[in-house]
Amino acid sequence: MEIGWIGTGIMGLSMAGHLQNAGHDLHIFNRTKSKAEKLLDRGGAWHDSPASVASNSEIVFTIVGFPSDVEEIYFGESGIMSTEKHPAILVDMTTSQPSLAKRIAEVSSQSGIESLDAPVSGGDIGARDATLAIMVGGNKKTFDEVLPLFRLMGKTISYMGESGAGQHTKMCNQILVAGTVIGACESLFYASKQGLDEQAIIDVIGKGSARSWLINNLGPRIVKKDYEPGFMVDHFIKDMGIALDEAAAAGFSLPGLALVRRLYTELKAQGHGRSGTQALILALKKLNGD
Repeated sequence: MEIGWIGTGIMGLSMAGHLQNAGHDLHIFNRTKSKAEKLLDRGGAWHDSPASVASNSEIVFTIVGFPSDVEEIYFGESGIMSTEKHPAILVDMTTSQPSLAKRIAEVSSQSGIESLDAPVSGGDIGARDATLAIMVGGNKKTFDEVLPLFRLMGKTISYMGESGAGQHTKMCNQILVAGTVIGACESLFYASKQGLDEQAIIDVIGKGSARSWLINNLGPRIVKKDYEPGFMVDHFIKDMGIALDEAAAAGFSLPGLALVRRLYTELKAQGHGRSGTQALILALKKLNGD
């Protein structure tokens, strides 16, 4: 299959690689060409614009950073929708605004194109190991058509409802992650202040009722002071902002999420916008004068 892929960042590179390994031909665009070199060296075709990718593909996947990036890729001067020759299906895997997912669906349908919003969870490890959770909104028939490709990238693939439902589901995921990451960081910070072996703490509580993917995977990175991004602080702040905006629009509040976002905003101000989410421990340390 001729597949378009736009976005070869921390997760997108591995995800596209799984499709390439399965024998599909990739048509690639990324703002920084060097980040796509691994795919290009293995036969991927480089294109200078999203429009060019779209005009040469049967289906196009996008996974970029921010809603503004999605807007530009789909609706910009050289965006996907600017070309007369369209793919049959568009799949945005960026964590973005539910309202934008609905807009993409409405505009693309006017040209006879199906679209899905399919954000993912699992970070760099899930992308690398093809174990991502993929939450999908859009037409069920279209979901069924794309499912074999989703299965090359993820382990848990769920159809959640109409356009925008995938993005709303990802907001539920990010709200839970926010609560879990602050809990993990405070737990390990407490351990360090009490003179305990932090890795030994992970080995115990990571197998009990407090176990989570986060404590068992990001916890050891915190202990090693490894703040390389599996998922960047900048992007997490964006996601939490979307969730808070959606909640406000619906007339309710999420005080826990608002607190965690404030701590992450302070962490970004310390220069850690491009660090991994586990770097939140540094905000706690600064708050406590460490």
